[in-house]
Amino acid sequence: MKEAFIKDYKDFLKNGKTERECCNLIVELAKKNGYKDINETQTLRAGDKVFVTKFGKAVALFNVGSEPIENGLNILGAHIDSPRLDVKQNPLYEKEFLVYLNTHYYGGIKKYQWLTLPLAIHGVVCKKDGSVVQVCVGEDPEDPVFCISDILPHLAQKQMKESAADFIPGESLDLIMGSEIPPLKGADSVKTDNAEKQEKDKAKKLILSLLKEQYGIEEADFGSAELEIVPAGAPRDLGLDRSLILAYGQDDRSCAFASLRAQLEVKDVKRTSCCLCVDKEEIGSVGATGMDSHFFENAVAELVARLGTYSELAVRRCMNNSNMLSSDVNAAYDPMNGDLYDHENASYLGAGIVFNKYTGSRGKYSASDASPEFIAKLRNVLDQNDVRYQMAELGKVDQGGGGTIAYLAAKYGMYVLDAGVSVLSMHAPWEITSKEDMWQAYNAYKVFLLLHYGA
Repeated sequence: MKEAFIKDYKDFLKNGKTERECCNLIVELAKKNGYKDINETQTLRAGDKVFVTKFGKAVALFNVGSEPIENGLNILGAHIDSPRLDVKQNPLYEKEFLVYLNTHYYGGIKKYQWLTLPLAIHGVVCKKDGSVVQVCVGEDPEDPVFCISDILPHLAQKQMKESAADFIPGESLDLIMGSEIPPLKGADSVKTDNAEKQEKDKAKKLILSLLKEQYGIEEADFGSAELEIVPAGAPRDLGLDRSLILAYGQDDRSCAFASLRAQLEVKDVKRTSCCLCVDKEEIGSVGATGMDSHFFENAVAELVARLGTYSELAVRRCMNNSNMLSSDVNAAYDPMNGDLYDHENASYLGAGIVFNKYTGSRGKYSASDASPEFIAKLRNVLDQNDVRYQMAELGKVDQGGGGTIAYLAAKYGMYVLDAGVSVLSMHAPWEITSKEDMWQAYNAYKVFLLLHYGA
């Protein structure tokens, strides 16, 4: 069971490298498990399963319980966006016989980590005629890959003296897309100005012709495209004992997948259960698909309306009486940088799901300080079900911190606690998690979804 679960998880990471791809995978799995689009239903009752999506980048799954909806939901809330590079609207240019794709980084990254890696392009190009072109280049073994170049050590004396935050400007994170053979130098290579210009444009024109031939994309179509640059390649087992997983996007798709599987597998719930996967957490949960939008509240309102009990008060009571695990990752203790952590309050790879009573930074800014009563209730049911967990913080108090979607859910008055897996090398192109932690998180989420009102 555990081995099959981990295999499915790695397949999810392999095929879901963008929020759109993750949302599509979640909907596909939901349909296979009896979930229907809520827009296809007029009424709901206990045992019904529905999903709601927004712009193909956020999704909420509901398994209707036998208790009144006003008693609240048990919610597993995760995010499915990850740090990456986004392609700009006018991205393609040629410079000294190399063709580049201009990018803008998304979320908190160390820019230097994205250099000299094989990279892939995922996303969509929406054309004026209403058609949508799906793009995925760099994942198939026969595909070309892309790369951001770096300076050789022999010429990097100035670069090596600059801070890590500064020596790679954001405007330098451009992908090499192609090249052209330069003209010969010397008297025999003298050409007219027009001929030289044609030679310089030749490489870019070739790339544009390939885009037209393979995808039907014109240069102007980049203006209505959503293309993301991610590390190329599939997840791999890490270590001779194969105890760890090395993969892109495990923050926060590790928790999203464990939450999804728990939601799909629990049966006969008393409280309505929900798996919520949102976008834009890495840049502040903004926009129509982020947790700070009205997406989830609107989804709950649609659910309440189909249960025949709709009123604004019923929706408010449902939200207020809900319990939520903000399914997000925590920084795993790094022995090579142990001075950044409070050892007694750090999370460790393989020690189980991590509970963060609060996140935020330094003086608990932007934190959602969880209720001790709620934590005690969870500890009790997890202990009863032999689920391993650990209580932790992200790092030492003055070192910094981080945020999740917890505080945005807490504003409705519901109980909220951050609960997820530990990640080593968080926000790097390749992140590390423990298979044991994934298994414990999945089991913890299942136990949580079965909590009933007053339990």
